[in-house]
Amino acid sequence: RSSDLTICPLSEVKKKLEMHLHKLPSLLSCDDVNMRIAAGETMALLFELARESDTDFLYDDMEPLTRKLKDLATDGNKHRAKVDKRKQRSVFRDVLRGVEESDFPTETVKFGPERMYIDCWVRKRTYDTFKDLLGSGMQYHLQTNEFLRNVFELGPPVMLDAATLKTMKISRFERHLYNSAAFKARTKARSKLRDKRSDVGEF
Repeated sequence: RSSDLTICPLSEVKKKLEMHLHKLPSLLSCDDVNMRIAAGETMALLFELARESDTDFLYDDMEPLTRKLKDLATDGNKHRAKVDKRKQRSVFRDVLRGVEESDFPTETVKFGPERMYIDCWVRKRTYDTFKDLLGSGMQYHLQTNEFLRNVFELGPPVMLDAATLKTMKISRFERHLYNSAAFKARTKARSKLRDKRSDVGEF
């Protein structure tokens, strides 16, 4: 899975490149649009990782590959559904930029008063994987889940007062979840403080 590549050490990345990079171009001609997109995004991710591990990285069949990516980025095949064509063109414009120019179109993810920038393929695949798992709860977890905040280097959760929460455009349910998380965080902090006090009292 391409999400596994985002946590690979560089030595493993080189092995994965040798094993899989040559297989992916053939999948770009697959009949299934989701397979084509998955292959394209994985190629962009592999190119990004390859260039990080070796600044002199060169791909032997670059010309036919970029030609194929350009075809997919401008696909006007009448036999394909409009939605599929639109989705495919959008993704492959980004994939082509990643493969040809080592470029990535930065995306901004907003959650509560915070925002996070997705500025590379590794970060995008990591975000998409968690979003697939968490669904509509992604924003809530980005705000409150310490593990997820560590993954995206967001720092400790930001505690908001009731007045600030009311001004935010979030549903009553989201506000309830946030208040519950804030309550847990306060309880945890108080518990740690009590433990420290009891430790001091033992001397």
